[in-house]
Order: sequence, then C-alpha cells, then structure tokens
Amino acid sequence: MNTYSRYARAAGTIALATLLAACGGDKDDDDAPPVAETPVVETPAVPPAAVQIAFMPDIHFHDVYADFKDGSFPGIPNPKRGDNATIRTMYAQLTSTRLFNENYFAFLAALDDAAARGVKYIALPGDFSDDGQPVHMRGLVKIMDEYSRKHGIQFFAAPGNHDPVRPYNQANGKSDYLGLDPATNAIGFSQPIYSRGGNAACSTAYAGDWARVGDTYCTEEVLHMGYSGITEALTQHGFMPKPQYLYYETPYSTYKYEDYNYNTALSQASWINRQYEICAQGTGGPNKPSNYTLCKMVPDTSYVVEPVKGVWLVGLDANVYVPTGNGPNDFTGSGDQGYNKMLTHKAHVIKWLADVVARGKAQGKQVVAFSHFPMSEFFNGASDDIEALLGANKMQMVRRPAENTTRALAETGLKVHVGGHMHFNDMAVRNYGGDTALFNIQAPSMAAYVPAYKLMTMQSASEIEVQTVRLDKVPRFDELFDLYRAENAYDVPARWDVSILDAKDYGDFNYRYMSELVRLRLLNDDWRCEMRELVKSPLTGADLLILSQLRTTVTLAELKNTGNQSKLAPAFFNCLYVAGGPSASNPAYAADLADAETRAQALAQANGMQLADFAKWQALDMAGDFVRLANAGDLAFADIPAQRASQYKLLAQALNQTNAGLQMNGNQVSDANTLADLFKARFKPLMAIMLKLADGVPSEHIRLDLKSNSVVNLSNKPSPF
Repeated sequence: MNTYSRYARAAGTIALATLLAACGGDKDDDDAPPVAETPVVETPAVPPAAVQIAFMPDIHFHDVYADFKDGSFPGIPNPKRGDNATIRTMYAQLTSTRLFNENYFAFLAALDDAAARGVKYIALPGDFSDDGQPVHMRGLVKIMDEYSRKHGIQFFAAPGNHDPVRPYNQANGKSDYLGLDPATNAIGFSQPIYSRGGNAACSTAYAGDWARVGDTYCTEEVLHMGYSGITEALTQHGFMPKPQYLYYETPYSTYKYEDYNYNTALSQASWINRQYEICAQGTGGPNKPSNYTLCKMVPDTSYVVEPVKGVWLVGLDANVYVPTGNGPNDFTGSGDQGYNKMLTHKAHVIKWLADVVARGKAQGKQVVAFSHFPMSEFFNGASDDIEALLGANKMQMVRRPAENTTRALAETGLKVHVGGHMHFNDMAVRNYGGDTALFNIQAPSMAAYVPAYKLMTMQSASEIEVQTVRLDKVPRFDELFDLYRAENAYDVPARWDVSILDAKDYGDFNYRYMSELVRLRLLNDDWRCEMRELVKSPLTGADLLILSQLRTTVTLAELKNTGNQSKLAPAFFNCLYVAGGPSASNPAYAADLADAETRAQALAQANGMQLADFAKWQALDMAGDFVRLANAGDLAFADIPAQRASQYKLLAQALNQTNAGLQMNGNQVSDANTLADLFKARFKPLMAIMLKLADGVPSEHIRLDLKSNSVVNLSNKPSPF
C-alpha cells in the first residue's frame, strides 16, 4: 500500500459533505529532504524512441467568439469575420502581463504545429484558462476535444492560480470587455460583465438567470469556477484515469503498480478521496500540531500517468490556498505561494513525489514532472542584484523559490521539471553534489513575449532534447485589429500607441506589446521613480553614454533651473527629495556636458564605434530590452540588434569603471546629488544585471545530459552580447 494513502484516508473522512458540495461527488521550509520509503532496485530507464511531449503553460484561454448560453452578452460585430466578438479591450491587454484575445489564435497555431510534428502528448502546466469562467472553459474544452478526436492528442492538465482563483466558486467578472457605447453605439466602450455579487450593480436583486443592470451585464457565465467546475470540465484531459493509460495514480491511491486496474484507479481517483487538510500554519491531517488554526479541506489534483511505456508524467497541483478566515472561501490566492509554501502547507504531496520518483527509477521509468510554479530561481543568478537595485519583491521576485526550497525538491530525486506562471523562458540547473540535481525548465507563454511552447523529446535514459518552438507566424492574429482601431479612436486622448496594429506577424505584435506594457505598466510597477522618469525622458543611447562620462559638481537642484540641457522632464525632478540647498541656475553644467560628450565620443571610437550610432535608440528602448532579456532569455537575442547589444556592453563597461554613492532621504534621492552620481549609482548595476540576464544557461534548443547533470547547447545562433 502507498504509505501516503493512510494519511489520505484519515483526512478524507473530514468534512465529506463540504467536499461533495465543492467537487460534484463522484463525477467523472522543511530543511530535511523527503525520503522515499520504497527500497530502490534500479532498472535502467529505457522509454520508447523519440517520445515527444509538448508543454504549453499559461494559455490564458479566452474564447473570442464565445456563446453566452444564457443569451446575455451578445458581443460586438467583427466585420472581418462576421461573428460577434467577445473580447477584452486592447488597453486591458497592454496593461496586463498576458494577452487576452490574440492568444486564442496562438493556441490554435501551437496545436496545429504540434499535430504536424506528430506530437501525441501535450501537457498544460496551469493557467490554461483565464480565471475559469464557464463561458471560456467551454470553448477551451471544445478545442481540446476536437484535437483529441482529429489527431489522437492526449492532454494532461495541471491547475494554475487562474484555474481556479480560489478553491471554490467565486463571484467575479471583468470591467473591460470591448463593448458598444450605450448612448452612441460606437465601439470602444469598456463593458463591465460580472456574475451575481461580483460588483455593485450585480449585487442588487434581479430576476432571471441574467440581467442588464445599468451598463453592466450580470451573468453566471463569468463567475470564477473553483475546483469542482474546472476538474469536471477537464475530466478527460488528465484529471481522471482513462482506459488507454498504462498507469495512473494520485497521492491518495492505495494500489501497487503491479496490481494496476483501470476500474480500481477510477474509483480511487474520485474527488471524495482527493482532498487534504490545510491550516493557516501548515499541512493539516491527524498529526497536525495542536496550535494549528483555520483548518479546511481542499481538493488536490496531483497525479502521475504513464501514457506510453517507460514514461511517467507527474502533474503536480502546486496551488496552495492558505486559509485566512472561517468563511467557506476565505483563502489567499495561490499566485505568490509556490513551492516555498508547498513544503510547509502541502508536505504530503512532496513526500508522495519523492516516493513516485524512487518507484519510477526502480521500475526503469523516465520521470518528468510539470506544474504551474517554478522550482528554482529564474533570473540567471541576478535575483539578489535586482532586489538590491529595485527593492524587495519587484519584478515578481516574491515568486522566487528559496534556494533551500530548490534543494529540498532536488533531494526528492526529481531531475526534470517544467514550470510556467512567470511567462518567462528560462533554463536553470542546480547541482547539489553526487547525483542530486534539478533541471527547471521555465516554459514561456503564448499569451506574452516571447510567444512559444517547449517540445521535449526523450531520446534515451540519460538524454532529453528540449526545443523552444516560437509562434511568430500565427494565422488570423490580426483578425480583431479593426475593432481595436475603433477603440483607439473612441478614447480621446488615445490611451495606447495605435502603431502596434502595424505589426507584420504575431511575433512582431508581441514585441510591440511588450514595449507598450513596459511604458504603460512595468516601469511604474518595478522601477524606482527617478530611474523610470529618466528613461521616459527623451534621452538617446548617446545621451546615456555621455552621462557615463559626466563629471560635474552641479546639483540636481541647480540643474532643474539650468534650462533644458539635461533633457529631463519635470516628472523626473518631482521624484527627488528637496534638500533645501542652493538651487539657482548654474552655467557650469554646459561646459561639463560638452567635456563628457568629448569623452564619450573618444570612448566609442576607441572601441570601433561612433557616438552618433548610439543616438539611433532611445533610453526607453533599453528599458524594453532589459525586460525582454529578463522574460525571454536567449529567445530575446533575435529581437535585439547586434549593434545595439554591443553598445549596451560598452555602456556597461564604462559604468563599471565608476563608483558613485547617493545622498538619500528615506527612499527618495536627494536633489543635493549630481546627475552624474545618480546615473552612475543607478545604471551601473542595471547594466550589469542586463548582461547577466543575457549570459544565462542556453534554453532555445538544448539537450539535458542526466548523467553529467549538464546542458548541451544545440542552437547554432550566436549571442549578440
């Protein structure tokens, strides 16, 4: 008997009525590493030749031609197709870290590409939906069913923090569907659509299944489903055993591999059994500490499946919803919890994982795990530098697994994990001595930059090839652009740059999307005020190189009144603490700036460059490339011109020779500093981080060597850095 089933059985008797209501009944940092209890007699893992598995996380599926079955929201006519579109506004997309609309077409393109390659197994590491609304889940399942029927593809889903948002159904909705102005019928109105109780309008009493209350559509089609609705929708796509699987097990199963029987597996996979107790302080269960509080039963969808002989695919439910109150849905979201909380609040799943890996190894299975959350640091070792420069928890740093978390996961024996969540492309290897190592593959999202999916080919027991398939060419990617043009004209003044609609393909569209996302949101979210406003000022790359050579005693207080020689906008000076020192105009700055320009020109020429060439890009372009490298790693190389990359390297080298400190008042830079010191103090580490991001482990096309625990680069594309 699986030793973890004894815990599961004890836990499974608690709050059975609650579980049945939630899951639809029988419908189809610990420092010590977990230790597998099963004795290991190893059989070499020999999967069939060229077993391919595609990993497609963070689809964030939204049905752009959805049918609200209650007849509520009709959508808006799309002249390019003739159907009514049910989409979010372009402004909503450009201020979000994910696209809501075009990823619909990207998902179809990815499935077509995978089918053309003969791929039969596709794993979805979470956020396959965008908040689990019934209207969009129906569209997702329809597509998955179609590709299963036409191409024999088997899908294996693991949930993310957007599916479900909370363990149980939650009233919610969106305020920014693209709609028609109620007064003029013009396209561009931000149409609110909420479920009952989701906003103020839908919290009033109304008759029927849906209502139009003021400008809001109230419909249960957009509520956020919990585990019950989402698992029921995807019963045939990984969450339950199927007759063609060679093996299927959950952390709550009691049978052995050699005794496997489909009917027994199906019975034990019932949602009555697949629940665990979680408390505010940690994992519950019969042996929980007496001081644990707010303990509740929550479903868990983890499983291991053998879809083809020799391969065990482990779908981990790494959502951790920590109880916060006594209400039935009083939990934190799972987005910032990840494996740091898995070790403390879902420890039984980690112990089960260790047991699965040990048994799989003993039986000669090649074990690969996938889940929504990363198992290791994802910024090429630059995370501490980023936090030192920008502050705690910037650039999603709150989601970084602690190093002792990564070590504990590696010590389960797991070698290969594919994660999502971050919308990043990244490859990390952690070696902890001996054969203890973990390859964490961060698969990018097709709903963000760079749109792509990961294709894994299991070549032998010790070699796995991983290819990143970019989705630059997506049919119909511009099908909704006429509607966006109408939206842009509707908003006066326009809220976003309409030139994004000049994109020549989906890859170009995503590049432009990232530029707007940086400008409209990420600089505000992540960068210090003075850094943000400096790069938003009309400074070119030439100006940045000149600033790296600037020697001046003119303070920022004086510079503010010295005219426009600095090119800095008033918003930059508004970031500063006013120290109260001299602030009169200082004419010495002009001579200092001219001297810096002479030095910058000489520096460029000494390195075979011209200062004028640096003027071909803006400081804002550099900020965009910084984020692209952070998000896409070596996939971003194709989008950064080689000449510009060389100029970034020279700027970094120039700043590396400097050493400047800053006078601060709390978190504000004092205007008693000089612009030279501010620029050098802030942008020296920024450029060093940028180069570190560009120098990570290769990820585009690689081979994982499981004997030497190393990565072999199979790409022949040179780095521009």
